[in-house]
Amino acid sequence: MIRPHIIERRAIYSGYISVERVRFRLAGGVEIWRDVERHGAAAAILPYDPDRACALMVRQFRAPVFLARGDAELEEACAGEVVEEAPQAAARREALEELGVLLHGLERVACVWSSPGVSEEQVSLYLAPYGRKDLVQAGGGLAAEHEDIQVVERSLKEIARDADRGRLADMKLLVLIQTLRLRRPDLFLRKGAAPAPEAPPAEGADTPITIRPGQPRGPAIH
Repeated sequence: MIRPHIIERRAIYSGYISVERVRFRLAGGVEIWRDVERHGAAAAILPYDPDRACALMVRQFRAPVFLARGDAELEEACAGEVVEEAPQAAARREALEELGVLLHGLERVACVWSSPGVSEEQVSLYLAPYGRKDLVQAGGGLAAEHEDIQVVERSLKEIARDADRGRLADMKLLVLIQTLRLRRPDLFLRKGAAPAPEAPPAEGADTPITIRPGQPRGPAIH
């Protein structure tokens, strides 16, 4: 197979993200232009409590989601940029800053392209067990980031049910909860957890969400 050849590169924009317009020559001599977005790698993590069969997530405002759908908040897996560190270190840092949980052993899931048609971003995905003793601070993110965030603790049963009904809007969370179901099915069999997949409910149906008592709102990073 003939590898694509880069003919020309143009910087289009440079800020928090950078955008480059690149001209390629493909097999057969065909030339194409593609815009490529770049803002670095990321790490995402879903901490789960194996004793209580629950997991920690974040709920926060996302500008693109609001502009596209009008949704004021998105419930998602904790995630953030990898900044001159190993992805595992970034995942632990994000979990402490955003969720207030100190994690020890991380379970690697995958390193995936988040949107390979337009972006260079790769996201390292992790699961991690935690217990009550690991909840060492309030979470909520860094004050300098000015993002409103809530720490959400939900039962694995409820999250799995939402996955089956097509209610999870965050791809990171969907991949991580389904991976946990494959690796630890025992956690979803406790107290009637996670029945067999059901038909999707009527549009707009809701699912109960538990926010950790006393959890303040505060800013968070990506």
